[in-house]
Amino acid sequence: MPTPSEDRRRITPVPGGPLLVEGPVEIVQEDGTTVTSDRFVVAVCVCRRSKRYPWCDTSHRKRRR
Repeated sequence: MPTPSEDRRRITPVPGGPLLVEGPVEIVQEDGTTVTSDRFVVAVCVCRRSKRYPWCDTSHRKRRR
């Protein structure tokens, strides 16, 4: 049985960018579908500009004023 510290995931917010989440991760979307990633670190989009949402594709960098 995992200890509480093994159950935890580290989430690091990037200013003006995504949330970096230590993987593997499973995300339940608004419509109830589930997406998973087995990567070591996953970039989760928070700006909703990504064409690969919920994964970040660096679209936040293309912001025009």
